[in-house]
Amino acid sequence: MSHLRTSLALALITASVSCHTPAVGAEPTPLKCEIGPLSKNFGRSNWLVYACDDGHSLVVVSDQGNPAMPFYFIFAWKDDAYQLHGEGTGDKKATQAAFDELSKLDKADIEGLVHEAQSKGAK
Repeated sequence: MSHLRTSLALALITASVSCHTPAVGAEPTPLKCEIGPLSKNFGRSNWLVYACDDGHSLVVVSDQGNPAMPFYFIFAWKDDAYQLHGEGTGDKKATQAAFDELSKLDKADIEGLVHEAQSKGAK
């Protein structure tokens, strides 16, 4: 994916993803997921992995040439657990294959990807 397409995808994801603030009655705080990316393969397709600024959450965006494009998954950190969500209009077989693989990741696996993306983004 070109830098421009990646930026557009991340802008849409950032606009659509929010996390809950601890204050009662407070508006959700936008979650920025721009740290990285890592190139990974899930479901036999290439994906870009970005860590989010909450230090926990993770976004997986379809990479150039991925039949799932446009599509993204997010591992959202909520109530001390990860919730996996996906959205997009790409090839359903490709997105399902990636979902099946991503849904098998445990907390340690996800946190490892977060740390790996954070290290990649720090360079």
